[in-house]
Amino acid sequence: MNELESKAMARTWFYPFQLPSGKVTPTYHGGALDLIHHTRTRMLDAELARSFGEDFSALSALDLACHQGWFSAHLARRGFGRVVGIDARAEHVADASLIRDAMGLSGWTVHQSDVHRLDELALGQHDLVLCFGLIYHLENPVGALRVARAHCRRLCLVETQVVPGISGWVDYGSYRFVRPLKGSFGIIDETGETHGPEASTTGICLVPSLEALLWIMQRIGFARVEVLPVPEDGYEQLVHHKRVMVAGWVEG
Repeated sequence: MNELESKAMARTWFYPFQLPSGKVTPTYHGGALDLIHHTRTRMLDAELARSFGEDFSALSALDLACHQGWFSAHLARRGFGRVVGIDARAEHVADASLIRDAMGLSGWTVHQSDVHRLDELALGQHDLVLCFGLIYHLENPVGALRVARAHCRRLCLVETQVVPGISGWVDYGSYRFVRPLKGSFGIIDETGETHGPEASTTGICLVPSLEALLWIMQRIGFARVEVLPVPEDGYEQLVHHKRVMVAGWVEG
């Protein structure tokens, strides 16, 4: 092991990164959460093959809320020509940068930014935009999805916790003006956890129902939206529809 690998192996991570030496970084709770990362990676790989084939060298990817860089590293190792990771927390940018350098992934850059201020970085559009584990930690998830769409040239993948949906009709100001519900949001309180590395930065979280997520993605400009299949042996929340991965294509 070199110095960077030794530094990575000396602490506990959210993700089981496999380093060039073959060693795997230790993870929280003795690896109890590793299955969600592996399930999402398998789902990502299946959609990459379906949408892009096997040669990614001419493609660029934007990983919103990249956290410690698990998916950015995966895309860089798969051969994406350019990978950009964005995270609001300085410690996550430092972690992802350490992993990048330990793996020698020169085509991957990491920047600190709130998703709602991304225009300041002038990143342009990317063939693939990832929005994994983000929108259910936000008080403005629709705004974040608009940002994802604005930076997406071809395919956007959104992975999120979802809440039960509400359907029906609402008297919208008067019984003479009735509107159908297009889904719902659940409010989750993380105001006491904003110091936590996996929590919201503001504490107020609006979690969409699946119906709401699909409708919003269609209305903000994705030509086609689809819920992706989950491996039968995947992480239980994805298998049982408590979380979803949704693909949005810019062109139908």
